[in-house]
Amino acid sequence: MTETLFGGPTLPPAYPERAAWGTAPKLRAWQQEALDLYLRNSPRDFLAVATPGAGKTTFALRVASTLIDSGAVNRVTIVAPTDHLKRQWADAAAKVGIAIDPNFKNSDGQHGRGFIGVAVTYAQVASKPLLHRAKTEAARTLVILDEIHHGGEALSWGDGLREAFDPAVRRLSLTGTPFRSDTSPIPFVEYGQDRDGIRRSKADYTYGYGNALRDHVVRPVMFMAYSGQMRWRTSAGEEMAASLGEAAVTKDITSHAWRTALNPAGEWIPAVLAGADKRLSEVRRTVPDAGGLVIATDHEDARAYAGQLKRITGESPTVILSDDAKASSKIEEFTVSEKRWMVAVRMVSEGVDVPRLSVGVYATSTSTPLFFAQAVGRFVRARKRGETASVFLPSVPQLMALANSMEAERDHALDRPEKEDADGLFNPEDSLMAEANREDKASDSLTKGKFEALDSQASFDRVLFDGGEFGTGGEVGSDDEMDFLGIPGLLDAEQVGTLLRQRQHEQLNRKNRKAPAAAETPAPAVPDHRMLMDLRNELAKNVAAWSARTGTPHGVVHTKLRTVCGGPPVAQANEEQLQSRLRKLQDWFIGRK
Repeated sequence: MTETLFGGPTLPPAYPERAAWGTAPKLRAWQQEALDLYLRNSPRDFLAVATPGAGKTTFALRVASTLIDSGAVNRVTIVAPTDHLKRQWADAAAKVGIAIDPNFKNSDGQHGRGFIGVAVTYAQVASKPLLHRAKTEAARTLVILDEIHHGGEALSWGDGLREAFDPAVRRLSLTGTPFRSDTSPIPFVEYGQDRDGIRRSKADYTYGYGNALRDHVVRPVMFMAYSGQMRWRTSAGEEMAASLGEAAVTKDITSHAWRTALNPAGEWIPAVLAGADKRLSEVRRTVPDAGGLVIATDHEDARAYAGQLKRITGESPTVILSDDAKASSKIEEFTVSEKRWMVAVRMVSEGVDVPRLSVGVYATSTSTPLFFAQAVGRFVRARKRGETASVFLPSVPQLMALANSMEAERDHALDRPEKEDADGLFNPEDSLMAEANREDKASDSLTKGKFEALDSQASFDRVLFDGGEFGTGGEVGSDDEMDFLGIPGLLDAEQVGTLLRQRQHEQLNRKNRKAPAAAETPAPAVPDHRMLMDLRNELAKNVAAWSARTGTPHGVVHTKLRTVCGGPPVAQANEEQLQSRLRKLQDWFIGRK
């Protein structure tokens, strides 16, 4: 082992011990590396980007305690997005001997005696920046800016932060999601031009999800996608029907099918909640305190989903609504309990730490990369090696793309057009995240349009994991669904991938065993176009999974399959030719040539 800055041995990536939020007694390898870099350079400004659940709080508090002990600073100000996070920071700081006052109000003028500093919200600073500037100037102040991307949400917020903390001797900025969906500059973040002349944020230290997964610091995430048939009536009185996530439909149809699926009066949501609860039961076999979280669009849906969960489980879930003065205490009670489910409206999407959350249901119509990453971040913090996370979501293109790009590392770019890009990564936020968290306004276009959901049916679509797609679809309650809901709750990432490939292979074998019985009956004179379309869609999913796994373009995969198996292009291939290509793809997945 090599020696670290403090004379101790180099530490492994993760530890099995459980510690309170932000108070791990030992540092993970990335935290030690980042701390060494910080102390070596002694920068005034430092931006640390670490995936949700990796331990940004522990790193920041170690920096703070080191600077306090050395006399470099004698006051600490922590800025967080929400009141709940202020209290979490104060509790974590107290456990390592740093007294932070989270109850400080602007009207107080001074924080309570015995405290070395305060925890405040971004809104609090923006409302009275000169007050916070005076406090910053009065001492050698370290400012910790948690989830610093919030500093770019409004001109007044950014200006307020600059005014208040320009005199600080040290500023430590933290974020798990360094990209924003708009082009507002983030205070105290350095931007540099890339080869295309676009100014992008520059982190001093980055620890992404991919690295954290390899180090067993975060959980591997399986995305359980559900499709199904939807039917609704438009504002013009026209009845429409579509399959959720169906290819070759307009964005409006996709949006309305998505809304129909999320309607509590339909059958899609109850079926998905039941599937998620079955998954939670499987996880609790090995992780007895594992919990689940449903993220809803608004208060009305949240209450309805809670009622459905009570009917499914026999237990009333914890419901977190932003207008409830007891919301923070309810989150804290759920965190230390063994209750199965919590239902929340967006406000638990960022920073709130409930380490036992293992299963999630993404039941909201919000699809920005920022919100999605924050939501999934609630489930990835690993307490011990082998814990997995499962997130259930509608099978719609926007979410499928985000789920397949979990490991993508993005920077905040200032110079790009304020319009939706082809890949959907830069769709401007419809409202400030803080406003969404406070008022639960799902302000995107899916929420309040004039239409009437008529009915919805759910079906299991596939599992997305590590850029690949697994499963051949199936009815709710079928063996095809249970193959994946019943995956053990304690597996590392490599074991998850191996088991998913095995389950898919078993499903294909089951289907192939049924094929000879069908062949005994006389073949119809006219080809079954529905069956052919299903086979083409199944082949497309498997080609996409192989493409994601190997980096080979879809067209090249299709060409190779034609070369090996023979036959015309997919559009002209018959059932036997399509089945042959599916079998060959499966051979590739399990290592056969």
